[in-house]
Parts: sequence; C-alpha cells; structure tokens
Amino acid sequence: MPDRRFRGQGVVPSVWRFLIGPPLRVREASKEQITPVEGLSALSLDALTSVAYGPEAIIVVLAVAGAGALHLILPITVTIVALLAILVFSYRQVIDAYPGGGGAYAVSRANFGAGVSLLAAAALVVDYTLTVAVSITAGVGALTSAFPGLSSATVPICLGILAVVTVLNLRGLGETARAFLLPTMVFIVGLLAIICTGLVHPLALHAPQPGRPLLATRALETVSVLLVLKAFSAGCSALTGVEAIANGVPLFRQPRTVRAKRTELMLGGILGTMLLGLAVLARRWNIGPRSGQTALSQIMAIAVGRHWAYYLVSLTITLVLALAANTSFGGLPVLASLLARDNYLPHLFSLRGDRQVFANGIWALAILSGALLVAVGGNTLSLIPLFAIGVFTGFTLSQAGLVVHWWRARPPRWRHRAAINGLGAIVTAVATAVFLATKFTEGAWVVVLAVPAFIALFVRIHAYYDRSARAIELGHVPGKPQTKRTVVVIPVTGLSRLTQYAIGEALSISQEVVAVNVVLDDADQSAEQAGDLQEQWARWNPGVPLRVLSTEFSSVAGPIARFIDELRERYDGQIVVLIPVVLPDRLRYSFLHNHLDLVLTSALRTRADVVVARVPMPIQLESG
Repeated sequence: MPDRRFRGQGVVPSVWRFLIGPPLRVREASKEQITPVEGLSALSLDALTSVAYGPEAIIVVLAVAGAGALHLILPITVTIVALLAILVFSYRQVIDAYPGGGGAYAVSRANFGAGVSLLAAAALVVDYTLTVAVSITAGVGALTSAFPGLSSATVPICLGILAVVTVLNLRGLGETARAFLLPTMVFIVGLLAIICTGLVHPLALHAPQPGRPLLATRALETVSVLLVLKAFSAGCSALTGVEAIANGVPLFRQPRTVRAKRTELMLGGILGTMLLGLAVLARRWNIGPRSGQTALSQIMAIAVGRHWAYYLVSLTITLVLALAANTSFGGLPVLASLLARDNYLPHLFSLRGDRQVFANGIWALAILSGALLVAVGGNTLSLIPLFAIGVFTGFTLSQAGLVVHWWRARPPRWRHRAAINGLGAIVTAVATAVFLATKFTEGAWVVVLAVPAFIALFVRIHAYYDRSARAIELGHVPGKPQTKRTVVVIPVTGLSRLTQYAIGEALSISQEVVAVNVVLDDADQSAEQAGDLQEQWARWNPGVPLRVLSTEFSSVAGPIARFIDELRERYDGQIVVLIPVVLPDRLRYSFLHNHLDLVLTSALRTRADVVVARVPMPIQLESG
C-alpha cells in the first residue's frame, strides 16, 4: 500500500487551507447560515451604505441648475423613500412566493417564461458586478476624503479590499457575516448619532471646509421636469441591494422566509431613516459638490466637526462600504447556481466547495469586478451611470412578475397587492428609461451591450446542453453495458520504483500490458541507453514486454501516438495509456517532475479512442 501521507501538503496548500478554513460536512452547513441581524451585515450592506453615494448623486445632478435647485433634494428623497417602502413590501412578498432564492430571475421565470427571465438574470449579473465595484470605490473614496494623501493608491487599495472580501466569502457566508457585524453596527449607530446631532445641535456649523466648491456660479440648466427626473433616477442608486435578501433566502437559518422577511423590514426602516435624515441636513446646510469631499463627508464634518467622531465614523464607513461588496458575494453565487441548474451556465457553478459555498461563483464575481475596478481607475462616479440600469431592470421585472403572480393566484386582497406592485413596476421602469436616455453617452451604453451579451451567452450554453443531452440520450434507460478487452500502454524512461509501481497498477487493470520507451534514431548514446534498458528489462522480467520506439524527431508524443494507431489497427478493444507521475511532498517541487505527463496528455487529450490516465506515486524526500 503506497504511503499517501504527503498528498496535498506543501506551503501553498497549507496557507490556503489556513485562510479559508477546514472542509465542512454537509450537516455542518447550518453553521454558515445566518440570522436576521447577521443578514444586515451579509446581505444588506450594499443598500445601507448606498447613503454614501445616493444623496450625492442627486446633488451632482441638481447642481447644474445652481444653488437654487439644491432644495429639491428633500422632496426627491421623500419620493425615493416611498419607492423604497414599495420595494421592501414587494420583496417581502417575493420571499414568501419564491423561497428558493433567485429574486427577479425566479419571479420572471415563473410568470413570464425563460426569455424574460434571462433578461432578469443578465441584469442581475451586471448589477452584482457593479455593486462590488461601486461599493469598494465608494469606500475608498470615503477614505481618501478623510486622508487625501492616499488618493494616488486608490486602485491598489481597491484590489486589496476585493481580495480580502473574496477570501472571507470562500470561508463561508456565516463567518463573513459575523466578522462584518461589529463594523456594521458601528456604522448604523454612528451615522444615526451624527444625523441626530446635526438635527438637534450641529457642533461645527460654521467651521471651514477643505476643498473648493464645484457649484456653478451661473446655472447651466434650468429646473425642469427632466432635470428632476434625472435627479430622481440618480438618487435611486441608493436603493441598490434591496433585492439581495430575496435573492439569498436559502442562506438564512430555518424558518428561512420568516428570518429573511424580518431582515428586509429592518433594512427598509434603517435605510429610509438615514436617507431622510441626510436629505434634511443637506437641504438645511445647502450642501453642494466640493472638490476632494463627498456630500456625506461634508454633512458629518458640519454635524460633529473634524474630530475623533468624524474620523471614527469615516473609517467605519470606508470599511463597511468596502464590505458592502459582500452583498453581491451572497447573491450572485446563488443566482449562478440556479442558472447552472437550468442549463444556462456551466454546471460547475452549481457545485459547492469544501466550505459548502458556491466557490466558482465567488471566483467569477471577483475576477469580473476586479477587471472593472482597474478599468475605471477606482472612480465611483464613472460607475454610477452603469450601476442603476441593471438594478432597476431587475426591480421592474420582479414587480411586474408579481402582478402576474397575484392575478393568477388571486389570494385575499390580491388586487391591493397587485396595485402596489404595478405602481412600483411603473416607477422603476420610468427610472430605468430616464437613466438610459440621460446616461447613455456617459457610459450606460456599456450595460446596453453587456446585458444582451450575457443573454446570448446563456442561450448558447443552454442550446449546447440540449444538444449534448440528446446526443447521450440523457434521461433514457440505456441498454446493458458492454465489456471490452483492455490493453494498457505505459510510457517509461528507465527502471525505477516508479516503473514498478506503475506496472503493478496496470496489471490490476488488465493482464495485457506493454511498456514503451522512445529513443532517437541518429543518436548513438540514445541507442546504447535503449540497449542497456532492454537488457536490464530482460533481467528484471516484470512479466510485461518492453517496446522500444525509434524516431528521427525529438518529439516523444509522436512515436507513442503512432504506436497507439498500430495497436488500434489490430485491436478493437479499449486502449489505456497509463502515465507514471511523481507526487513530491512539497508543492514547489512539482514543476521539476512529470514533463512526460504534460507532453502526452496534451497530445492525446483529443483522441476519443484512447483513455489517458495518470498513476501518481507519492514520494518523501530526505532533508538536505
């Protein structure tokens, strides 16, 4: 019996296992399920922290009409909070009706069919990717507002935060939620305390603010219905993440729907209070755009002054904004698993890793969002035009899908519910249309191209799976399995314990085994070595013939492939190429071995008439 104590060990695997933790059994998966309070840190940070850029997006739009238009932030925010209430009500119903998760995708698939559901899925994928990028860039933006000297390192800081969040999610959502719980509570309590201080008695009302005002001295645009609609649509970016709880219902502990609905309600109450409080203060203090300062930073500085409270909450906001990317890491892997289950994504997205998480979905999201962070240079405002379109497309489809759901099911008070969802669908559709019309040339065209591209990808993958299912007659009862004679071909380079081990494994598969060795025709030394090998083989007599293959070229794979062709001409059974490989006790030594394996596997992997397998032998090296 071979010694397997050293399999999988090494510095890199050990460090990686330390980072993500030991494997979890299926029955231990409940440890990674979350409670309603943990749901705030795991699935709600995106929505909660949108107060850092939602109000500012309104101010930036209104500022083009001059200081006289800034007072409109309050009525616009009140309208947004009313829409928030509709969305919270709607997604609580989604949780009840579709407890399997998936949000807008699940609702659209059940009520509109596959075509519309793919639009919802593509919009959600874009939304989740942008959510990660926007959250991290907004967090770093808050950090550089408090510490301007860090501005030059924006992109490296963004990528570092993304790496930390990715590793934490690979450990499991439960551990991530508990790790994020303290900063989440500090953020909520701290910001609410600052808002209350500003409303009751601001501590630095007349203190000078850093940076220079960016408000135009002369209005560049008049206050119009279109301007108000643009400001409303921009401010609706504060509603992103409201759907994440409904998308991730399977992540909660039992009873899942009750806990998820409770989290959704807490999210709506806290977010609505923050938005209204910040809007009142922005209106009262006439907050406008300022160089190097976010609107939230200005409000906090006036409310409590640039002292320890300001810096504590600023650092906390930076942290939770960055951690708000976790919302997407909780939602997209679940969505990807549902798409994979429905054959719209590769099935590997439906597989759970050692930590009972959909690790492939986590990696895919990290790669997509990392590329986006580099592309925009860590700039939040350049992402906002792209951000809300995918979000509000999902909002609109889920609201409209619920209208159809109530019309079909017709439970008590179904007309009342359908009316609320219908209103929400109309408002979010208007916001989506305004975003497309006003932000198309500012970058929204990227989403307009990305969503159809994802839909096309989903359709192509689904079509392939359909064709392959027909080809292998998936779901049909097949005939009786047919056995075949098997010949095993073992490539060898010399006599060793590895050769002995490989032949033993081959003889356990079949008694028809042949070893092959490749030599160069015009190299006397190679020919001599081949003769020595044949003589040693005859003395050893392992019960397996040795075939020496000569070639005029330096390729080892070519002669073995031709030998297999010769076998195939006179042998209609199964041919197995069994490649001996060394498994060293340290991962860093792996590249020093098994080059024959790499060459042969590459050359034979496309041949359907050959089974290529590896027989690994672990070895322990002496220290030295």
